[in-house]
Amino acid sequence: MLSLALVAFIIIYVWYITTPAKRVEVVKKLILLERILLQLPRKVSELTVEEAILLRRSIREYTAEPVNLSDLAMILWAAYGITDPEHGFRAVPSAGATYPPEIYVVVGRNGVKSAEDFIGEGVYKYEPHSHALLLVKRGEYREELMYAALGQKWVSEAPLSIVICAVFERTTSVYGERGKVRYVPMEVGHAGQNIYLMATALRYSSVVIGAFSGDLVSRTISAELEEKPLYIIPIGVPKNPPKTAFRDIGIYRV
Repeated sequence: MLSLALVAFIIIYVWYITTPAKRVEVVKKLILLERILLQLPRKVSELTVEEAILLRRSIREYTAEPVNLSDLAMILWAAYGITDPEHGFRAVPSAGATYPPEIYVVVGRNGVKSAEDFIGEGVYKYEPHSHALLLVKRGEYREELMYAALGQKWVSEAPLSIVICAVFERTTSVYGERGKVRYVPMEVGHAGQNIYLMATALRYSSVVIGAFSGDLVSRTISAELEEKPLYIIPIGVPKNPPKTAFRDIGIYRV
């Protein structure tokens, strides 16, 4: 992929030396270079819902293995993807279908692997309607995100972190204060749990983080002014996967 600065330079250069038809063709090609179309959702997990719930843990130690791009596609779809093409409904319930969350992915070097190669490190934004990742900026931002998360080292050690932001006005414009204190946090929580469960079903682990500087996170991911960060969720292959079985639960019965 090309950096955004280089793309801008090429567009300006082409604008002055080519015909209008050629300009459109070049710009379309450049747009495609900056967008990763993800594999469409499908049934892939060998775990049942019950097993994913049983094995879900907050895990902070990961191996150096990358996350497969096809698996990341499923995790993002579970978080906020489209489940009803006719109405545009998402994978989580939303008050009045106002859909306040915006989802970013901070990918480290060799952190996400496609069938052919690793995708470039950088900050991406998930586009639910096209089920694609849009490059926001190229570079290694895990250390910066860790600093924003008050030094929690697993943020820099995980191959990637999902950052869930919310545009509160989408919901508060309809529901007022209830949207701010109740509906938006609820919706982000739904998305976070779906990330947990899909990651677990695909044999990854994650942890939800709420201790961070919102301003620093926003700066790190280049979020829009109205997008407020609410969750950081590192994801990776766990060093010590949970091994609980259903038969083990009986020991807690009083």
